[in-house]
Amino acid sequence: MAIFTDPIREHADFGPGDAEWLHLLVGDWQMVADLAFADLALWFPHPDYGYVALAHVRPSTTHTVFHGDFVGEGIRSDLRPLVDKAWNSRAIERSSETNWSSDMALRVEAVPMVRNGRTLAVVTTHMDLSSSRMPSRLELTYRQCAYDLLRMGTLGLWPDFASPTGSRRGAPRVGDGLIRLDAEGVVQYASPNGVSAFRRLGDGESLEGRSLAEVTASLLKDRRMVDETLPLVVTGRMPWRSEIESRGVSLSLRAIPLRDEQQRFGALVLCRDVSELRRREMELVTKDATIREIHHRVKNNLQTVAALLRMQSRRMVSEEAKQGLEQAMRRVATIALVHETLSQGLTQSVDFDELIGRQFRLSAEVASPSQQVRTERSGTFGELPSDLATPLALVINELVTNAVEHGLEGRAGTVWLVADRSEGEDGEELTVTIADDGVGLPETPHVEGLGLQIVRTLVTSELGGTIQWQPREGGGTAVRIRLSLAGK
Repeated sequence: MAIFTDPIREHADFGPGDAEWLHLLVGDWQMVADLAFADLALWFPHPDYGYVALAHVRPSTTHTVFHGDFVGEGIRSDLRPLVDKAWNSRAIERSSETNWSSDMALRVEAVPMVRNGRTLAVVTTHMDLSSSRMPSRLELTYRQCAYDLLRMGTLGLWPDFASPTGSRRGAPRVGDGLIRLDAEGVVQYASPNGVSAFRRLGDGESLEGRSLAEVTASLLKDRRMVDETLPLVVTGRMPWRSEIESRGVSLSLRAIPLRDEQQRFGALVLCRDVSELRRREMELVTKDATIREIHHRVKNNLQTVAALLRMQSRRMVSEEAKQGLEQAMRRVATIALVHETLSQGLTQSVDFDELIGRQFRLSAEVASPSQQVRTERSGTFGELPSDLATPLALVINELVTNAVEHGLEGRAGTVWLVADRSEGEDGEELTVTIADDGVGLPETPHVEGLGLQIVRTLVTSELGGTIQWQPREGGGTAVRIRLSLAGK
């Protein structure tokens, strides 16, 4: 969740890490809103509005009390005295009377977020009292947990910079399962979903009154595969995430230690069954490995075909037949090089600069065994989809060979390869230019050979682009290919 910081840039007098701390708060306060059954708003002083709302979060455990978005707006006049009081006292302040919003009676609390002895902002909680009833044990426990976390905020103890910020899927939420521990790691309360999660792991007894670390240890079948962070998570000693797997069930655990000024007095452990997520991730990994293996085998088979063509060309008496087989061999080797690159990655895209760097030099060397041909490359191709990489590599191979054999005509010279990615009218475009300083274009039209026929077919049919031959400034020939990358 983003924090609306534009209105305070000129007025905030933050020290090192203060702004990051508020961002960490907003990134994790959905948990507090769910535990408190309340909307939360973050307020910061502003010379024009008194206070301005920087962020707002709605609970997923009950209905919201604010249907409209007020982020970036000034504070209401009836709420400002409470926020002022909390800002100055650096303690949680509760409204002495019920606030009314539309047809709802609200209980409002103001919680100063204090770090290094300075109030950085104030969080207000807004809970609906209009449908009040006798709260269940779950609700009472949840609200106590929310109060403990917010009070830690007044002491600068929460949020903790050691909390996990990774993007791994399956982060537990309050509704997935909550377990409250005492300072010794003994379960004081476990929500129904939390109990169900451990039952799926194989624990058939009640969790309350038992050490969560001992329960978890009894469920482990192969302790050599245990995450080293697991003991610190299930005892609630560190604000980390870990996973346990048993009987084909994967459980993601997240611990939030509860502290006061002197000591750690307990912890919250959120748990979520991520078995289906991990199964799908394993399927994706397996598919990736299969695709890489296919590309690897295709590359090996193509190299075998190239070797067979090379052996066959050596047996040819006719020079024309020998050259035809050698050209076919080069084309097959070019396709094999693309599959080799694909077999080394996890995605179906190719770092074309790395691939063509080798292929460009190789194409010129093979086409000019007795010539002094220099190659120069500039510009960036970037990442290209594999369905473009193969035909484009073939086109460049054919055009470089053509430039050496027919452009330079047996003498020394230079072949250039220039790539230019730019924004066009229909999206991103790629322009590729192959140029030489040879004899230039013929004055009279000539019959295209097989290589140029292949080039035209690949550019128009496979790449969906255009190709143009033109004289090069300074002598020689330049071939320019344009293709659209939009939607690729």
